[in-house]
Amino acid sequence: MPNLSEPTHYRRRLRSRIILSFLLLGFGLTAMFAVASLALRNRLEGQLLDSTLQDEADSLNAQVRTDPNRQPTFSFFDAGTFSERTAYKLPMELQQVGSGVYELVQMDVNGRQSHYKYAIRRKAGLISWVRYDVTGSSIGERQMMVALVAAVFLFTGLAWVIGLWSSSRVISPLTELARRVGGLAGRNNPEKLAPHFPRDEVGELAAALDGYAERMTLLVKRDQEFNADVSHELRTPLAVIRGAAELLLVNPDLPEKTRQRLERIERATLQCTDLTTALLLLSRNERGSGQTNLHKLCLSLAESNRAQLGGKPISIFVEGRQDMFVSAPEAAVSVAVGNLLGNACKYTQEGEVRVVVEADRVRIADTGPGLSDEDAARLFERGYRGSSASGTSGGGIGLSIVRRLCDLYGWKVSIAPCAEHGAEATLVFL
Repeated sequence: MPNLSEPTHYRRRLRSRIILSFLLLGFGLTAMFAVASLALRNRLEGQLLDSTLQDEADSLNAQVRTDPNRQPTFSFFDAGTFSERTAYKLPMELQQVGSGVYELVQMDVNGRQSHYKYAIRRKAGLISWVRYDVTGSSIGERQMMVALVAAVFLFTGLAWVIGLWSSSRVISPLTELARRVGGLAGRNNPEKLAPHFPRDEVGELAAALDGYAERMTLLVKRDQEFNADVSHELRTPLAVIRGAAELLLVNPDLPEKTRQRLERIERATLQCTDLTTALLLLSRNERGSGQTNLHKLCLSLAESNRAQLGGKPISIFVEGRQDMFVSAPEAAVSVAVGNLLGNACKYTQEGEVRVVVEADRVRIADTGPGLSDEDAARLFERGYRGSSASGTSGGGIGLSIVRRLCDLYGWKVSIAPCAEHGAEATLVFL
């Protein structure tokens, strides 16, 4: 069964990304608009005011030069003209500056701070000045700043609300699709998903899942039919062969060579039966039930491997506890231990193979050529044959079957090089 918490985790992450995108978009656009508005206002206002003050100062200076005794006219209330000798009457900050526009903060007649802009024009020994009170403009600028900041937060909050709403609308079809997909588990004929969704991206995904589910259903059906065929078509002839071999072995007048061949046939049929049962369990992914005497099974497997040594000077010993039982069918335990024992006998040219039955495991040590670190890490991969496999037969699938049986029953298997020579395989029954 799939882990349902993982899709929920990704679903939350997707919704969070949608909300965050709307939030950042709203904040970014509003903030840029606010900054641009302030900058444009200040620039236009400053240019207009500076130009006006410069023109007024030029006008005042020209009037005084034309007729010093005539009262000058100007558009601003506060203005005047001084000579170089009376320039001390200007504010201290402006007495030595040249022509231009300057900003000062001064105290008015009421003792309050006011923000002024001065336009100074020095020409022909005269200093004309025009002062403009921009306190109201500064207050308006601050008010505009507060309003724009409030607008930034307002529109950011609105973007967050829109993100929440949009994410719910976007995620809800995916949530519904995930719920319906989760409900398909265990059904032989799953319900079609596409009719429940509109013809958009989610509908295309649902249609793709329908096609995938249809193909998987077909594959599962074929696999089930194959398992049933194997169970019937292989087990029956194997039982017939084994029964015939047993009947022939009862005859006391059989020649010794014939008896040996019949015993080999009997062992082969038993091995094929066990392997067929184990493969059926693996294909169905189900654990069989039973109790297996491990020591007795190891003795039987050792005897079977002795008959297949082909004259190699190898001694096979079985020792350890005789009361060790494994909660699994004998066929599954036989295939797992038999592959490990057969592997040890195959790669050992001379010496011994020792099988030790312990409280929760079986150890199989040999005096073969050993194995490298790479071989130890990859021996249980399907199709992999170790560096010492030259000159031996096999397709490299025996140990992969052992690993799959261990995954099915929760056992642990490992093969490691011995300290001096050879290798040791350990199968732990948890």
